[in-house]
Amino acid sequence: MTKEELVSKIAKEANVTKTQAHKALNAFFDGVTSALKKGKKVSFVGFGTFSVGKRKARTGRNPQTGESIKIAARRVPRFKAGKSLKDAVR
Repeated sequence: MTKEELVSKIAKEANVTKTQAHKALNAFFDGVTSALKKGKKVSFVGFGTFSVGKRKARTGRNPQTGESIKIAARRVPRFKAGKSLKDAVR
């Protein structure tokens, strides 16, 4: 499903215009993103939890040259599916 397909579904289900649905979806994305930037968790009971994880610095390898490279530590977004979502997909 693409973003536009999701906007269409939201507009139809909520009986709002596509413009309103698009604004609502963008507000949702912005809210989750800003919370994760601050290092906070975002939980939706039954659906899942967005959080921030940490990756350690490590040594990698350039596949073209075989040369070793250093990969810096970084924060990465994570998602853990909730029970209802897991059960719905089974």
